[in-house]
Amino acid sequence: MLRTDTTFYQLTRNTVAVQGEQHLYFYYRQEDETAELEVYPLNFQASRPVRIVRSADFLLLDSLTPVPNKPFYRAKIKFKELTATRFLRLTFSQPADSAGGVPLTQTINLLPITRTTLELRPGDTELFVGEEKVFELSSNNLKNIRTTADWTKGRDIDYRITQEKGGLRLHVLPNALGTRLLTVQVQTERPFLTDNNRRVSYSLPPIRQEFSVKASRLRFLSVDKKEITIDELSRRKGVELILDNGRTFDLKRTYRIEEQEEAGGTLIAELFTRQYLTNDRVLCWLRVYNTHRQTDSYLYIKENDQAKYITNFNISPKTTINAVSVRHRGGDWVSSTNVNPGETVDVRLEGESLARARFHFEDVQIIPSDSSIRTDAAVVYRVQVPITVDKRRITIFNNGQPTGQSLAVREFQRPHPLDFVSVTFGESPRPITRFNGPVLYDRTVSDVVFNFNTAGIDSDKQLYGKQYLSFDIRTQNARGELIEMRTVDNIVVCPDENSVRAAFYQDKQCQVGNISLNSLLSARKTYALDDWSTIIITVRHNQAQYQEAGFTQKLELVLQRRVKFDIDISFPGGLLTKYKGESSFTSFGGISLATLAQFSFYHPTKINKLRPYKVGAGFVALNAFNLSQDANVNRDLGIVVLGSVYPTRSDAKLTFPLYLGGGYLMNKKSLFFLFGPGIGIRL
Repeated sequence: MLRTDTTFYQLTRNTVAVQGEQHLYFYYRQEDETAELEVYPLNFQASRPVRIVRSADFLLLDSLTPVPNKPFYRAKIKFKELTATRFLRLTFSQPADSAGGVPLTQTINLLPITRTTLELRPGDTELFVGEEKVFELSSNNLKNIRTTADWTKGRDIDYRITQEKGGLRLHVLPNALGTRLLTVQVQTERPFLTDNNRRVSYSLPPIRQEFSVKASRLRFLSVDKKEITIDELSRRKGVELILDNGRTFDLKRTYRIEEQEEAGGTLIAELFTRQYLTNDRVLCWLRVYNTHRQTDSYLYIKENDQAKYITNFNISPKTTINAVSVRHRGGDWVSSTNVNPGETVDVRLEGESLARARFHFEDVQIIPSDSSIRTDAAVVYRVQVPITVDKRRITIFNNGQPTGQSLAVREFQRPHPLDFVSVTFGESPRPITRFNGPVLYDRTVSDVVFNFNTAGIDSDKQLYGKQYLSFDIRTQNARGELIEMRTVDNIVVCPDENSVRAAFYQDKQCQVGNISLNSLLSARKTYALDDWSTIIITVRHNQAQYQEAGFTQKLELVLQRRVKFDIDISFPGGLLTKYKGESSFTSFGGISLATLAQFSFYHPTKINKLRPYKVGAGFVALNAFNLSQDANVNRDLGIVVLGSVYPTRSDAKLTFPLYLGGGYLMNKKSLFFLFGPGIGIRL
């Protein structure tokens, strides 16, 4: 069931046959009509939910969900451009009822219908033979009226319907005198129902209007050609023309044709009468010299500067295209004629005498559009370039002949997000876009290798084309001093053979294989870098190759270390020592000298930041700098294991660490323990 506003349309009741197929019809008033769906599956099971297949013809506002305690589903959709949409369908799917079964699908054809009115209310019903007159038509749905560029033929009053400046125009051209009835048959884009909603009709009720057709002051002579092209051939040799017999024509004589009845008008053409025909007409040669439009004025056939007859026809310059411009989706008109495979673009042709030309584009489909323009000076077409187009140029033809203009097919060249670039430096490859901020790596970096997922660039719906990349490489030591800097430009990564445009991406510059960082470095390889050195690699799109901003990704790899081993010389002072077998510590000692092989420990989440403690072993010369001659001064050399605590300030030159440990005294031949401060100097 489908509901618009307060009207319900059911599949069991509101259907009509169109070309042998049943369609669910519904009336609409707006191009983007919103409708509510109620779907009643034959076998309602919560374990087998029904889904609606998405389509470009409508927007699913609310998902298809079951109604509580009801055996049906409900959804809300919003249609798009109902008048222009063709083959509108709703497709539903339901999972199979058993493993390995075939999912159930059902397609319902929709037929949007609308009530369209068309009225003609002329203010003046007087016409003249051979004189075109234009009336305005009023309608409640202008988009649903089919316009006709060609005139009807063989009627008392010929007509055509055009759309200009957002309104409908009825052009009439009388051919016979007296009171004449004009009957206008109009077709619609969307149908309406007749015979109690049983038959589809595209024909509106005919418009009938009586006109009083009068003769002009001069006799009007009709011609067999209403369109004459002015070119070198028509100027010199002339165009063969059949004209009504003017009764006073002299054979083998040239008559002057001007745009005004008075003498001295501009020469438009010359008419040379050749011979009479059996149907009371005259065969002539027409040599044209200037352009003319029927809507501007009549043409006067003159003899000795005196008007004898009037006629009318168009004299147009040869169809010439002077400029071609293209508008891509969401963009402005540009003079570049480059188009991309799979793209839908608007093409504007500018020149002369374009309205009566019949243009077509080689191997390209023209899509009807409400925004199309067709005048003598410009025409606009909406064309869809096939995604599999195999030509580099799309020629524009007029009546089957090349116009000399064409569209250039260029492969898409858009920057793709850099997730197709992967990097490995000792672990499994990962996309470079996953690295945000510095990466601390505590093992030796044998190499940094970049590889490219060429299958991740183009997809069935999105084409990006070749990717032009540049790599900026810097290595620096633990103090931030530059070791080496390299830039690698013009790395071209091409989509792989799974792309529909793979055959057109073939290029000798396409990157084959991986990129090794060590093959680019010359000063020092990655495995020879010191602790806490940093490798900074910036990958970016080469902006000169694109018309839009590219992507940039930075990888900062820091060679982390957990432990640092070093030989440290310090000056403990004021140590408290306790010897084995003694019950108390000695008094504060003098300045000692300690030479220790120490292990320092780095903070696990900070770069090159030491923890405030160290552990080491070595020698301590107790009271080494106590120069007193007192015999009670205990000078001795000990083998010790010490732990020390240092201040956390990294910029201090003079520090006072605390020591705690023990060892063995060489002179006393005794174990001892010590505790106390020291003096540290950082150069």
